[in-house]
Amino acid sequence: MAIRPLYDRIIVTRTEPERTTASGIVIPDSAGEKPDQGEVIAIGNGRLLANGELRPLVVKAGDRVLFGKYAGQAVKIDGQDVLVLREEDVIAIIEG
Repeated sequence: MAIRPLYDRIIVTRTEPERTTASGIVIPDSAGEKPDQGEVIAIGNGRLLANGELRPLVVKAGDRVLFGKYAGQAVKIDGQDVLVLREEDVIAIIEG
């Protein structure tokens, strides 16, 4: 997929949630919630500041991030569901 978001927008693919509990119970897809974390696959050039400067983004492609449950815009690109977020919608970068 060749896509480059503009300014401070990022493209994220949601990571699949765990479908089994610790005790081994399988959770069906219909009962699960949408995951609120994913992997960054593309980033824009940076945030355009009021003085005209471009501030680079903190996140980078390949980062695992945590975001709000209802953040961003869901779109389908090349048959794959992705999420378009602004960098400010990212709550944290998951390390490790």
